[in-house]
Amino acid sequence: MEEAPCISQIASLLAEPKRTAMLWSLMDGSAKSSQELATVAGLSAASANAHLARLTGSGLLRIEARCGKRLFRVAAADVSAAIDALASTTLASAVRSTPEVSSPVVSAPPSLRKARLCHGHLGGELAAGLYERMMVAGWVERQESRIDVTVKGAQHLARLGIYVQALVRPLMCDCFDWSQQQPHLGGALGAGLLQLFLQSNWISLVNESQAVLVTDIGLEQIAGLARL
Repeated sequence: MEEAPCISQIASLLAEPKRTAMLWSLMDGSAKSSQELATVAGLSAASANAHLARLTGSGLLRIEARCGKRLFRVAAADVSAAIDALASTTLASAVRSTPEVSSPVVSAPPSLRKARLCHGHLGGELAAGLYERMMVAGWVERQESRIDVTVKGAQHLARLGIYVQALVRPLMCDCFDWSQQQPHLGGALGAGLLQLFLQSNWISLVNESQAVLVTDIGLEQIAGLARL
């Protein structure tokens, strides 16, 4: 029997609510002082420093010096991705266990709710809005449990430089995340659109976070896609 990877150490660090609060506040790619993080978590300075020492010692956070201050930032993109995945799984499991109860609204920086990375494609409000327009415009259609690109959609996507026949499978799927009550587009097509947005300089990545910076032109261009 293969030995499972030891994830208990990181899991135990993330299981502490005060540490989770500090990590969550850094998900937008920002860097904060120990005093700011202590306020976020409702801790004394001494307690915050003890938690931050554990988070930096485990490789989840890194320290950077700026104007004589020590600031804390998420250490790498995989840390942000793991926390984002845990947030989505937490809400998804809550829906599965109590489907009759409405999903709670998760508090997060507005930039993360607007647009962010999600499993290799674009997530957040911007992505959910695009997916809904693609459905209404007839670019994609749902057939029982499948979602397919229509001939009309393939033609429009080809004009954008995305050739559906060249994409790997699964081509597309519904993807739900913690910030939205409606799905956005996952799969190879979702990844292809993300690359288009990056290459067009409509969006850019923010440090080691899941956050995405959308330019004014990018917001206009993405909001205009599949608009009737």
